[in-house]
Amino acid sequence: MKIERHGQAKILTQAEIELLFNEGLQTSRDRTLFGVCLYTACRIAEACSLMVKDIYTNTGTVRSTINFRKANTKGKLQTRTIPIIEDLRSLLTSWKPNAGQTYLFPGRHRCHHWRHLHPDSADRILREAFQRAGIEGASTHSFRRTALTQMSNAGIPLRVIQEISGHSNLEQLQRYLEVRPEQVRGAIASLSMLSYTGKPALPHVPDELPAAPLPPKQLSQLSQAHSDSPEEIPEW
Repeated sequence: MKIERHGQAKILTQAEIELLFNEGLQTSRDRTLFGVCLYTACRIAEACSLMVKDIYTNTGTVRSTINFRKANTKGKLQTRTIPIIEDLRSLLTSWKPNAGQTYLFPGRHRCHHWRHLHPDSADRILREAFQRAGIEGASTHSFRRTALTQMSNAGIPLRVIQEISGHSNLEQLQRYLEVRPEQVRGAIASLSMLSYTGKPALPHVPDELPAAPLPPKQLSQLSQAHSDSPEEIPEW
């Protein structure tokens, strides 16, 4: 858990997400900004630098995908194109009248060279929101970790998640994914199918005793009894 900006950002639960968006975040801009982070698994700097043309068509409707431009991504590796789900589309539609002329989230000081909301300002806004919601150990990176972990838990192949996250290799991606204790227990429990170790043993069957020859006198008596008994004739 992250404490005083040290350590890994907390993975948010469904209850914490609802609490944050309903009580912690107090403006439409903030809910839209961090909704972008949650529903695209992007970094906060990538969300802050989104341009209006990357979100809306010329007629003002929300596009079906978001482009995170190569120049604004960490490492400037490649442009990522992420589909927009309905929850995010609703936030972006409501925010459209307040979007800037160039940037989706314009900065307060229009003459500043950033021209869009600074990531440090977004970080401060979110820390105050987490405090109002009573959520500890979280940061702007919590949305990215939460989204990527959710996809992993849903069984999405890592190679597909890597395409969404923009990580250069799977090793970097796996550092983001949280493994819960119950998942570890479930994984170990699956090994019970491999052997009978610890299972009840089958009952012991005693070996048969070797047959011993009968004494001659007993053999003679058996033979006499067999010859004295009339042979049964089967009825056909």
